[in-house]
Amino acid sequence: MPHATPHTDTTAKLDSALRGGPFHVALRAAIAARGLPLQRVQHHLSRHGVKVGVTSLSYWQQGARRPQRAESLRAVRALEEILELPEESLIRLLAESDEQTPDGRPTGRSYRSLIKASGVLAGLLAELEAPRDSGLQTLGHHERVRIGAHRELAERESHHIVRAHRDGIDRFVAVHHGDPGSAPARMTVHSLENCRTGRVRWQQDTGVLAAELLFDTRLRAGDTFLFRYAVEDGTAGVSHEYLHGTDSPGGQYALQVCFDAGALPARCHRFTQHSAAAPRGGRQELAVSALHRSVHLVEPRVRSGYVGIGWDWG
Repeated sequence: MPHATPHTDTTAKLDSALRGGPFHVALRAAIAARGLPLQRVQHHLSRHGVKVGVTSLSYWQQGARRPQRAESLRAVRALEEILELPEESLIRLLAESDEQTPDGRPTGRSYRSLIKASGVLAGLLAELEAPRDSGLQTLGHHERVRIGAHRELAERESHHIVRAHRDGIDRFVAVHHGDPGSAPARMTVHSLENCRTGRVRWQQDTGVLAAELLFDTRLRAGDTFLFRYAVEDGTAGVSHEYLHGTDSPGGQYALQVCFDAGALPARCHRFTQHSAAAPRGGRQELAVSALHRSVHLVEPRVRSGYVGIGWDWG
């Protein structure tokens, strides 16, 4: 794609903006570095099958508006290619700008923490000699998260319904990602039904724990199996959300968050996130049951990415 050769200072500004953001500054620097007027950027977007007005592009690079709709996020990904930027560099900055409230408070797990946890998990799985493909397809997964009297993530219980897609499967590696400041060394894994706890590994800085759950049988391809376990946590401070992530599609997923009678949130909502680098979407307010002090969500068919529930303490 023809473009003007950027000057050294323009390139330096772009590199700095891509490292530290914010999104609109990086976008403006990228457009300037490539020497493209907004009309040409719009033209290239249309060739990618994405329609965005010049006014919207101008607002985005000024910080007056932010891309939020699905079509706008497609445009951001196309801009990364058009402007010859690293993949997900703009999307990452957009996601990071969603991680704080206007007064600077964090809204949830950051892109950096999710990416770091993913790398840590790969190491823990290697220690447990567990492949990324567990050999099990999830037919149903129901989780119950209990928030304690001090607003902490006290416990998580998981009930899995799975089907083996190869012979010889006799274990599952459960993963728990504690809240910031958690201490996985002080967490306890309880095997509740049709399994027993094997090796347990953790990484202190990220709060990631991986536990081997051993079955009492070797499954053959096509066999179904049910098992249930819990992770007793309670080692971190105030909790603000719980999110479930997966890199493969599956069956039904249900999440219930239960609150202590003396610590009820002011508001709750569900959300989705396509990847660690993507902004959050699919926000929907959830009403807390006064009788059962809980909220829940149900996903009939799980897609790769994240889904979760967040809450404000008021």
